[in-house]
Amino acid sequence: MTMNPLFRARREFLSTAAKGTAALGAVACWAPGAFAEELLRTPRQTEGPFYPDKLPLDTDNDLILVNDALTPAVGEITHLGGRILDARGEPVRGALVEIWQVDNHGAYLHSGTNNREQRDTNFQGFGRFLTGSTGQYYFRTIKPVAYPGRTPHIHFAVKLKGQDKFTTQCYVKGDAGNDRDFVLRGIRDAKARDSVIIDFAPLKDSQVGELTAQFNIVLGYTPQA
Repeated sequence: MTMNPLFRARREFLSTAAKGTAALGAVACWAPGAFAEELLRTPRQTEGPFYPDKLPLDTDNDLILVNDALTPAVGEITHLGGRILDARGEPVRGALVEIWQVDNHGAYLHSGTNNREQRDTNFQGFGRFLTGSTGQYYFRTIKPVAYPGRTPHIHFAVKLKGQDKFTTQCYVKGDAGNDRDFVLRGIRDAKARDSVIIDFAPLKDSQVGELTAQFNIVLGYTPQA
């Protein structure tokens, strides 16, 4: 029986992420406490004006297909994931991770977006994922594109009970617009700035040119038990 391409890609993605998790765990075992001290906390960034003002009926973690539609969104399909970690480097369970971004035409899922008449109605534009014990999240989306005034980016919000909402953004490594983006350049610390710039790499064995990207978010607080 042929495996669904989405399930195959997700399995491969999570397998790669698990290997990275194991390597980090080994570091922690050899140097107790050092790992947490060395973690660079993800810088907070503005939520921006285009968080959806009307949430879609479909808010799952697959932004390529809306509900039961058969027509996928236009763009470079990207398997985006990572881990939510606390200030000690421990995985955060029960974190609601939200992402939102423009479609391939540069339009947000928002009434005030530019190019709203050209918006790709097959692109969900917004998604949610609840982390489990490993702190991992996963989305299938598209590689972000630029729009006037901004370099390509994806917005993130992390919501935890009893904590203020944490918002940030991730960017495409090597994009020429990064050096001119006022939000990205607003992160003065070079290491912190580099931590939100990630690689969108070809997914191994993909027959349709899919990409994979990893973005770990280190929160600036430790959730209460």
